[in-house]
Amino acid sequence: MSAIRRLLRQAEYLISVHNRSQLPPDQGREVAIAGRSNAGKSSLINRLCHRKALARTSRTPGRTRQLVFFRLDDHRHLVDLPGYGFARVGGDLKRHWKGLIQGYLEKRQALAGLVIVMDVRHPLKDSDIELANWAGSRGLPLHLVLTKADKLGRGKQSEALLGVRKLVDANVGVQLFSATSGQGIDELETVMADWFLGSADDQSAGRSESPGQ
Repeated sequence: MSAIRRLLRQAEYLISVHNRSQLPPDQGREVAIAGRSNAGKSSLINRLCHRKALARTSRTPGRTRQLVFFRLDDHRHLVDLPGYGFARVGGDLKRHWKGLIQGYLEKRQALAGLVIVMDVRHPLKDSDIELANWAGSRGLPLHLVLTKADKLGRGKQSEALLGVRKLVDANVGVQLFSATSGQGIDELETVMADWFLGSADDQSAGRSESPGQ
């Protein structure tokens, strides 16, 4: 078993953060998983970590309301960000979520990369583009994952993949993924290995020179 698979299979729930004061110490390396509500974030995390119920999945979009930290070892964490783009919450709660997520993404020095999860049938909605553009302006390594690929035939998959690649910077990784079939898991593990296990010479304050590669 590869080093990154061993690391990911060690994942365990650590803490759900509702306020920035609850964040774990800002050290080591973290990879954040973001995406619109119901895009398949929890299923991706469970498949990536070879666990059935590490991250909670729900038929109700927008259920994740905190930053959920999963410990891989003493120095590495996966972070599940609250889903965005779902309207059935009050204005005050929306503002709180935005402030929590924005503050984390802007100030977290341990953040080594950001994965944006999108349903392959509905990629690059306005909120996805906004987050991707922001990550690019900060210089944060970015990887786009088009989930639920098993819902489309091979031709439509390729069409969707090429369509997204044409719209993003060449340094941004884009891939297809299916939590059901396991399609794309090797490619995603390669990205995780780069961000979590890359040499210190390749990173500065948790950042990589070759996002999503």
